Formats: sequence, structure tokens, C-alpha cells
Amino acid sequence: MDPVIVVGAGPVGLTLSLALARQGVPSVVLDEGPGKDEQRPARTVVLREDTAALVERLTGPSFDGIGTRWTGWRSLRRKQEMRALTFGEPGAPMPAPLHVAQHDLTGALRAAVAHERLIKVAVDSRLDSIEEERTGLTAHTRGPKGTWWRGSYLVGCDGPRSTVRKLLDIRFPGRTAVERHAVAALRTELPWPGEALLHRSPPWRTSGPSGSEVVGRPLADGVWRLDWLLPPRSDLVTPDVLVTRIRETLAGWCGGSTPPYELLDTGVHTVHHRLARRWRVGRAFLAGDAAHLLGALGTQGLDEGLRDADNLAWKLALAWHEGPRPVPGALLDSYQAERRAVVAGRLRAADQALPILRGGGGLRSYVPGSARGHDALLTDGHLGHGPLGAPGAYADSPLAPERTESQVEVGTAPGAPIADVRVTAPDGSFARLRDRLGLGQLLVVLVAPGTGVWERKHWVSAGLMPRLAAAVTALPHEAELLVAESYPEAAAHTVLLIRPDGHLVTALSGVRPAELYEAARTALGGPAPDGEPVESAAGA
Repeated sequence: MDPVIVVGAGPVGLTLSLALARQGVPSVVLDEGPGKDEQRPARTVVLREDTAALVERLTGPSFDGIGTRWTGWRSLRRKQEMRALTFGEPGAPMPAPLHVAQHDLTGALRAAVAHERLIKVAVDSRLDSIEEERTGLTAHTRGPKGTWWRGSYLVGCDGPRSTVRKLLDIRFPGRTAVERHAVAALRTELPWPGEALLHRSPPWRTSGPSGSEVVGRPLADGVWRLDWLLPPRSDLVTPDVLVTRIRETLAGWCGGSTPPYELLDTGVHTVHHRLARRWRVGRAFLAGDAAHLLGALGTQGLDEGLRDADNLAWKLALAWHEGPRPVPGALLDSYQAERRAVVAGRLRAADQALPILRGGGGLRSYVPGSARGHDALLTDGHLGHGPLGAPGAYADSPLAPERTESQVEVGTAPGAPIADVRVTAPDGSFARLRDRLGLGQLLVVLVAPGTGVWERKHWVSAGLMPRLAAAVTALPHEAELLVAESYPEAAAHTVLLIRPDGHLVTALSGVRPAELYEAARTALGGPAPDGEPVESAAGA
């Protein structure tokens, strides 16, 4: 089989190539640049728990020491503290986000790619044409050495101005300039070391629209990224205006006097909201900013792009390993069905919240509790919770099995990302459940309290294990059997079936070989219709 062609060497494209390599699939990454990234301290990304774990799993040692995890979150309105959260302590309400400069993230991914023999990076290679055939496709790049590349599939991870999207003639409707922010990266000391801060309607602002806000996010080595929300249709932000904003903000947070600071980088960040009409045409796919743009109200578009890569990688890997044999159409079509629905829901939630949060004064300003409600919405967006920020669930996926009488409810809904619990493999080794993801195999987890204190020889051949092990061996795809002492809201002897990307397929009461098999078959796309070629399931 020919390699998968990945167009674009940003975080999403590099993540996808690494995820494919982890599952034994070769890829060619077409990088239109020189293979190096511009150092821009003001261009940063916030990774939530699941996406940070994905990148760490793929990059290994390259990821050590990258970015900083916030110790807490603080939100203010005028002079009033609305909320204060602490991360990293026992019983903390949520895990700490990871804040990292984008060039550091891309650098860690590039370092991991450089050590991966299944990935070839072609620099100075700009795509200009795609030709698809029944058994594959060919891409042509221009540059110092114009080249034709033969591939099995192609994924456009080439950003907002995606050449792949244009060549596939896919519309990209949406809204322009939903929000604009002046951005500065600077080194200084603030009263909240390690804590991210959202300040709405700061009292020191003597001009500007009501409801203006500033966000401070800590990075490593005493560096902070500050974002000031700009009014719609505002004038250009001159250097003098930005310096004034920096000085008054630092003085307002530090008791009236501006502390020493070193300005490292500045910029203006404009947020657009767009969603591609289609994410798949035959053997070609879109991912990341090529497929969607979002980012208002603290949401993170890169999070969604990394989730695109995680969702698509195992499906492409399964199809690639099948070679010329037909793959169930539902499997590859499910990428668009699942991911586009999640991003569309995120955009809908942001569009509904924007008039409330950015609508200015009026009666809304005097409704009791409205300020705290607004704060909760913004906190969700910034910290990755609720409809604005939580990882999406694929409850209505074409890969979701029908409910049966044996299905039970646990702390994770079907289609949602699993909780990261400690598990034991049949060889007796311990690991985190999330560390077993991304290898292209299904996971089957038996909840069996007490197994953690017994030697493997005492439980691996006792109770339900022999029958469950036989059922796992008989599944239609490779699966790993794991045991957990507990899982949120799961009773003893619950059996969990989990997809390679960490989303729950089903939870069954006890060992049900026939139902487990059927759920696994459905999660893999079901049987392929006789004679249906892979490329016919085009989602057009």
C-alpha cells in the first residue's frame, strides 16, 4: 500500500502522521515551508487534559518540559473576585490545562517525527493538484523540485487557506472577525504566580466599551501572554496604544504601580468561525483549521484539530491495513459524521453565548446572578468544560451499537471519552488506561474490585476472566484485555468496550460474548457491502 499523504506540517498534520506511524502506517508530510518554525512567544495554545495526553503519548521524551500547567484559575469582574480554582490538588474539580508556545509544541512534534522511520517530511513542497483513482491518488507539489507523490489517502491539514479544500471545491462558510484581541507576551511578576486570570470590566479602564476584558495566561520562565478584547470595528492597535494597555493592566493588578517587565512579542489575534461543508471527498479528507475555525470565548481551535487527528488516524490505519479489500463505508464516513457534528455544536454554543456575553449593558446587567452566569460560561470556554469546551461525545455516531438489555450506565456515556483509571494488563503490569490508547486496537476493560492486591496468578484464571479472555480473542479486530479495580459509577463485573481513540462504545453487565462481538463489529463500521470499493463511500 502507498503511504498516506498529509498536507501541512503544523501541529495537526504532524500529530496525524505520528498517530498513523504508531499504528504501522507510513506517511509523507508535505511541508510548504523550510522545516523550521518562527519563534513567536505571543502565539500560544492551551491543551486540555485529553489533547495534552495525546501529544505526550505520541512525542514521548520530546515533550518533557514543554509548556507549563496552570496552578489555578481566577476570574474577576471590576474589583470583585468571581471565582478561584486550584489545580493539581486532591479533590480538585478539574485537571490543569497545559499552556505552551506553539513553536515549542511544533518543535516537540518535529523531533518525534525525525526519529520515526515511517514518516517522510518533504520541505519546500507546496501542493498544487490532486488526481484520484480507484486504488489511490496522486498529488503534485511545486518547489525547487516539482514532484508527483503517490498515496493511498490524503489529508489536508493545511490551515485556514487550505489548498486541499480549494482543490476539492468544498465551501467554507461562516462568520468573519467574531472577536479580535490585542496580544502581548512579556516577562514580569504578577500577584498570581502560575494562575491564569480573566478580568472583566477592569476598573482602571477609563475608555473603551463596557464589558471589556483582559486575560493573563502564565507560561514557563516568568513569561505571560496577555490578551485584551478589542471592540468591533476598532482602529488599528498602534505600538503606543499597546504599551499603554500593558502598563495600565500591570499597574491595576499590582497595586497602582507598573512592575518591571520585558516585552517579548506582540500581535493582533482575529477569531473567525467557519465550518467546511464536507470533510471527506473520496480518499481525501480535511482536518484542523482546513475543516473548521473557532476560538471565541476562550475556546481552543487546536484542541479540536488534534481530536480530528486522533479520530481519523485509527480509521485510516484500519482501512490501510485492509489493503485492496473493501472497508465498510460507515467507518471512513464516520469521521465527518462524528467530528463535524461536535465542532458544529461548539460553534452553535459560542454563537448563542456571544450576544449574551458581548451584548453590552441594558437590562441584562441588572439581572441578579447574571454576572456569575456569564463568568461560568467564560470559564467553561477557557478551561475546556461545558458546551463551549468539553471534549465531544459521539452519541449519534454511525458506529454506535444499538442499546441492549445487558447495557448498563457508568460514569461515561456511550460515545464520550473514557475516564483515565489505573489498569492491569494480563501480564501483570500496571498502566493508566489512557496510555493504552492509540495503537489501533480495541480495549476491553473488566471492572473487578480487589484484583489490584492479588498476584496475577490468583485472578487471571479465576471467575469471569477465562470466559472474557476467550470472548476478546474472538472479536473481529485485535483487542487488549485490561482489568480495573474501579471505574466511575461502574458496578463490579462491568465490561467496557473502548475504541482506539478512547471513546466508550458500550458498557455491559458481565461477560456477554455475542453482544460484545456485535458492539465491536458495529464500532468498526459493520460489514462491507459485497464489492463496495473503499473510495465509493465518499460522503458527497
